[in-house]
Amino acid sequence: VQLQASGGGLVQAGGSLRLTCAASGRTYSNYRTAWFRQTPGKEREFVARIRWSDSSTFYADSVKGRFTISGDNSKNTVDLQMNNLRPEDTAAYYCAADACQGCGYGYWGQGTQVTVSS
Repeated sequence: VQLQASGGGLVQAGGSLRLTCAASGRTYSNYRTAWFRQTPGKEREFVARIRWSDSSTFYADSVKGRFTISGDNSKNTVDLQMNNLRPEDTAAYYCAADACQGCGYGYWGQGTQVTVSS
């Protein structure tokens, strides 16, 4: 599975951005797709995930109510709609996928930078 993240950019606090993760290859084997983020000197942080079997979603407390993850099976894409952005949301955002329950996120895309100015 190959993942390609896009949609990052520079936005003012309170603004919105929409990230897209496009998957190719053996996408039928994906169990979940998730977004993570990372800032220099810090560990990668979980943001949100969607489980393909039932479209259930799960969010980090820090983004709950502001970010929405959604998936389109027909296009093999996962979007992350980010509203009411804060400077602390500034990070490189990565999408990831795992192939089964308990497999771990073994597939990663390149990061897309999100910068929120105050």
